[in-house]
Amino acid sequence: MADLNIPNLNIKSDKYIFKKKLNLRRKSKRRLFTESLFLFILSVLLVCINYLIPNKNLLLKNLPSTFNKSFLLLIDLFSYLYEIFLVIFIFVSTITALIFMVGSFNRLLRVSKRKSKQIVYK
Repeated sequence: MADLNIPNLNIKSDKYIFKKKLNLRRKSKRRLFTESLFLFILSVLLVCINYLIPNKNLLLKNLPSTFNKSFLLLIDLFSYLYEIFLVIFIFVSTITALIFMVGSFNRLLRVSKRKSKQIVYK
């Protein structure tokens, strides 16, 4: 009887979970006016900054060649990075191999010099 599940009819369905959290009020005219004024000032500032950039036409004409050069430089960068990582791997693997060899010789010397204790049972 304790494991009987009775549905709770007071639980609202999931589609109304966030309904009370929505802000349905409209913005005041003053706030709309200040926002539009701010947007206008920002747009004028961007136009002024764009106007102050020298040689815009030359920059736009050279854009494809600039992309091509940057792409070639990127390919060169990756090829050089490959070589650098390969050299780093060679150094690290050589040092690791030397450490392993020294450790193995050290262990072999310890094993060969160990005095064997023979236990005599009577």
